[in-house]
Amino acid sequence: MSLNGKLVLSGLAGFVATLPMTAAMSRLHARLPRRERYPLPPREIAENLPKFGMPTSVATLAYHFLYGAAAGSLYAALCNRRDPMTGALFGVGVWGASYLGWIPAARILTFGKRHPARRNSLMLVSHIVWGATLAMSLRELEAARGSVFSLAEASRPNLLDRADRQG
Repeated sequence: MSLNGKLVLSGLAGFVATLPMTAAMSRLHARLPRRERYPLPPREIAENLPKFGMPTSVATLAYHFLYGAAAGSLYAALCNRRDPMTGALFGVGVWGASYLGWIPAARILTFGKRHPARRNSLMLVSHIVWGATLAMSLRELEAARGSVFSLAEASRPNLLDRADRQG
């Protein structure tokens, strides 16, 4: 498969993996002490970006899922293994590169270590969920691409032939 194909499948897997990550973030955020329940980084970031007429809550989810897809697309380019442990480690790397690296360097948010430990743990666990799900999702997409969605079938009747047999 071409690099472009790998990037697309991995981006789709990253997008999909953002859903369980979001669920984990939501549930863990609710368990924080009240004083630590201020908006999580995706919301804080979205507050400083264009909303394109969307409510901030919708823009937050859109940016969050797009970032999950973009970061996910890197997985196929950087990692050959598709197991949950490798994915989880990749998720930790994305967390570190984001919240300890480029996001504070770009002055979008403060350095991750300046937030309470429980909030950092919440974000770290959520990225582990995202990474493990990313790896498993990519493995399934690659398997589907090579089997049920493959164009390499030996004999394929055209769609009209299939309809005639069913009807």
